Amino acid sequence: MHDINLIRENPAAFDAGLAKRGAAAEAERLIAMDEKRRAHINALQGLQERRNAASKAIGQAKHSGDEAKASALMAEVADLKAQIQDGEEAERRLVAELDAALAAIPNMPLDDVPVGADERDNVELHRSGDKPAFDFKPKEHFEIGEGLGLMDFETATKLSGARFVVLKGALARLERALAQFMLDHHTTTNGYTEVNPPILVRDAAMFGTGQLPKFKNDQFEALVDLEGILDGIDSAESAQAARDAHANGGNRRWLIPTAEVPLTNLVREQILDDAQLPLRFTAWTPCFRAEAGAAGRDTRGMIRQHQFPKVELVSITRAEDSVGELERMRDCAESVLKALGLHYRVVTLCTGDMGFGARKTYDIEVWLPGQDAYREISSCSVCGEFQARRMGARYRPQGSKKPAYVHTLNGSGLAVGRTLIAVLENYQTSNGSVTVPEALRPYMGGLERIA
Repeated sequence: MHDINLIRENPAAFDAGLAKRGAAAEAERLIAMDEKRRAHINALQGLQERRNAASKAIGQAKHSGDEAKASALMAEVADLKAQIQDGEEAERRLVAELDAALAAIPNMPLDDVPVGADERDNVELHRSGDKPAFDFKPKEHFEIGEGLGLMDFETATKLSGARFVVLKGALARLERALAQFMLDHHTTTNGYTEVNPPILVRDAAMFGTGQLPKFKNDQFEALVDLEGILDGIDSAESAQAARDAHANGGNRRWLIPTAEVPLTNLVREQILDDAQLPLRFTAWTPCFRAEAGAAGRDTRGMIRQHQFPKVELVSITRAEDSVGELERMRDCAESVLKALGLHYRVVTLCTGDMGFGARKTYDIEVWLPGQDAYREISSCSVCGEFQARRMGARYRPQGSKKPAYVHTLNGSGLAVGRTLIAVLENYQTSNGSVTVPEALRPYMGGLERIA
């Protein structure tokens, strides 16, 4: 979310940042909304000052015995009170309209982010490792998994519909092994604190990290049974309050699209001590996405699913440390791929391909020989204070009395399902079996091959 005061100070820079993202200029419209809000507040203050003066004059009129004047002043105060109440409601509406407009605008890119329209304008940073060499035509992961009898899309469709999978036996264990390996690696080697967060969150948490309201259609909403809530309420007044809260979304919950949501919101509405920073969190959770805009894309296999496991990385830092933290986070995500012996490349996303809340993003793309293509397996982003403003998350810089907004970062460390895909395709053999990477064997009870 943006600061209207900063927009007022430099509207040209704000619109230039939007232009880099291919978005229309907004500064003039936002400043006009703010001017209307300010003018209304000034007028409201004038009414309040007049009411205060009239209230004081009532006592003076009564003291002097001028009842007619006192009565006229009392009528004026009553009228002013009604005007002020209406004015305060109008002020709340104007503030809400401005906040909604600010919340719908994407973050500003950092100066070193390449300007471009889409993924074709992304810039490769580097590559790591070698592509595997096969003396046979490598299969895609779903061919391998189905050939092993351990990956079942047909039954998953019967259970839940398209874009779900049932993993069995050694593949189910391999997915769990990958997640456990990633958690151990990030906590013991990379200094992250493991968290087991809720996977159902309120509107405010989704707004804080930017999923709401703009990306509502990409989310899964959990329906809450109002009658079940009312069963435990005795008084009519409490029941009506529950109905009102339900109508306004107060009882609504969302399935998380990524653990970024609960992990980042761990610091919402707080003022942290400078000495606490940086905070680094990691979590392994199921994630849920409606994939509303993915019709016809990756319909075969596990690449794009409604439910998928992911190990997430989140950092909360001082403003001056966030860019360096992005490089560190990217290195942490890369270190998992190196430990698994997987070939990958890193690209810097251009302004037209970045996410809504990001100021700069690195995508890590793993090589999938079955597809003969690189596919995203991690996305690491720095968001600056964009999310912190939405969450009310601040810290008190050392030697300063005034709090400042923290900077937030998030990244996949890694997408577990896609890492499973990469292991299957890169470690496949000609007879359809899969060699278990050495780093995972302790988590697989010493198993060296899935056959």
